[in-house]
Amino acid sequence: MTDTKETITVNTSREDLIASAVSLFDAGEYERRLRDLVAIQSTSQDDTHSDDVQRYLTEAMVPWLERMGFTCTIYPNPQAGFDPILMARRIEDPTLPSIITYGHGDTVRGMDEQWSEGLHPWELTRVGNRLYGRGSADNKGQHLCNLLALEHVLAAQDGRLGYNVKLVLEMSEERGSAGLDTFIRTHASELAADVFIASDGPRVAPDTPTVAGGTRGNFQFDLSVEARKGGVHSGHWGGITTDPALLVAQALCTICDSRGRIRIPEWLPVNGAPLAPAMRTMLRDCPTDNTGDAAQAEDDWGEPGLSTAERRYAWTSFIVRAMISGSPASPQNAVAPTASAACEIRYPPGLDVTTFLPALRRHLDAHGLQVVRIDNGIDRMPASATQSGSPWPTWVAASIARSTGARVQVIPSISGGMPGYAFADHLDVPLIWVPHGHNACKQHGPDEHILTTVARQGLLAFVGLWHDLKHVDFY
Repeated sequence: MTDTKETITVNTSREDLIASAVSLFDAGEYERRLRDLVAIQSTSQDDTHSDDVQRYLTEAMVPWLERMGFTCTIYPNPQAGFDPILMARRIEDPTLPSIITYGHGDTVRGMDEQWSEGLHPWELTRVGNRLYGRGSADNKGQHLCNLLALEHVLAAQDGRLGYNVKLVLEMSEERGSAGLDTFIRTHASELAADVFIASDGPRVAPDTPTVAGGTRGNFQFDLSVEARKGGVHSGHWGGITTDPALLVAQALCTICDSRGRIRIPEWLPVNGAPLAPAMRTMLRDCPTDNTGDAAQAEDDWGEPGLSTAERRYAWTSFIVRAMISGSPASPQNAVAPTASAACEIRYPPGLDVTTFLPALRRHLDAHGLQVVRIDNGIDRMPASATQSGSPWPTWVAASIARSTGARVQVIPSISGGMPGYAFADHLDVPLIWVPHGHNACKQHGPDEHILTTVARQGLLAFVGLWHDLKHVDFY
């Protein structure tokens, strides 16, 4: 990591602090540091890069954090076969409030050969207002915004914050955050805090700073039918013997209608009852990011009567991740012996996931589909939420608006899954996510990037937050 000295005057004026942060970003400091981080090939999905995963912590993070006054410890992952977890603690006074923050330094595979000409996953490349590189949006560029802001505030305030800061940086998030829940539970006393504030995922729209009080959950399962040991001739047996593909297709068509509306009430908020007025008010004017290259939000897909924002952040969705029967690459004139579909429910906080599969079983049986098996059910990333009525989302939104001059959107939960549940469950803290990504950032695919406009706002937002947190009166 580049060790560039800041040339700012020690001054606690908020206005001067924000102005100097603007100069810092515009001088290229964020981009220089992100280039160093992206160059470390810290993919947790390829064992040949295990040294790089470790190096991200030992070379990029620990020395930098120690210069800011953190005490750092790298722990082996509690789950065998997964990557380490860094705990860093900066304790000014044990009697002061504590903020806990989070990030992950691991990435998905580079997918080197799939990137556009002139772009490479492990080399930061600027094209217009886009900074391309693996991890630029997920999550290196996001925790860089927050930690660079913290460094900036510490320099301006002569090394004093007026509260304590604790950081958990994991290296197996792209493998389902394996071991993180156990780690947080084991170290709960050391990580005790008053609020969780971190960054991951996308904003509601690139030009709209966003504050989320939780994340939707990700529940997965498989549907399958096995009719026989091998395929049989389609001419001799078609129409007189069970076709597993048709049965799995029938099962899927009972779960949703032809426009994606879920037909199983137990999967829906309050068994499909209308959204609460307060939720609809929160999301009434929420912008929609429709900038994706491959998909567009459709008004007539999913639950009717809901806006795109309501469907994305406050409702349940069902998708088929993959399905197979026979040999798609080389179809045969045969009735396939088996068929299967990998399925996923994205659900908002407050639902009881233990009811999902029993409800599905009853539903399929009622449609005469007892032969369809339900296997491998797992709550892969549980939903999480800040308690209704918490002052934190509104307070954070006000701070960010003051720092950026932009309208800030508060949402109940980010649409994707993130491991906030581990912190909420074991530390009993309010969850605040301030994402610095956008829906078209292409995380998990080729040409991943972060927007300089968003990163710049993210830096200013956290400079203001780190400054303002000492004034909170409702810890």
